[in-house]
Amino acid sequence: MLEYAALVLLIVMITFVIYMVIFIHDIPYEIAKERGHPHQDAIHIAGWVSMFLAHSIWPFLWIWAYLYKPDQKFMQLELTGAGSAGQDEKIASLEAQVKLLTEMIENSKSETTVDDVEESPNG
Repeated sequence: MLEYAALVLLIVMITFVIYMVIFIHDIPYEIAKERGHPHQDAIHIAGWVSMFLAHSIWPFLWIWAYLYKPDQKFMQLELTGAGSAGQDEKIASLEAQVKLLTEMIENSKSETTVDDVEESPNG
């Protein structure tokens, strides 16, 4: 009878350890899901991959999940200024410059063509 109790206890403990490993590896995913992280699926997959890589990337997943703050722009957007009013003005300014330069090049080509025809010794 004691052998059966030991076997049941062993099975329960093995099941508990497997459950805890999966639970711990899903913590970064749960954090990302709670914060509405745009890469939560990638974090979830990387958590599973981490189990096969001896848990070496798991701390980086935790950091990755915590980097995203829902009430602020994501880190890359903060560095580049994407979506800001200043960026919209800069884009409009650059588009105007490109249009002006394109017109200048076209005018230069047409003037060069007219001058070449007038100065041609065969014409």
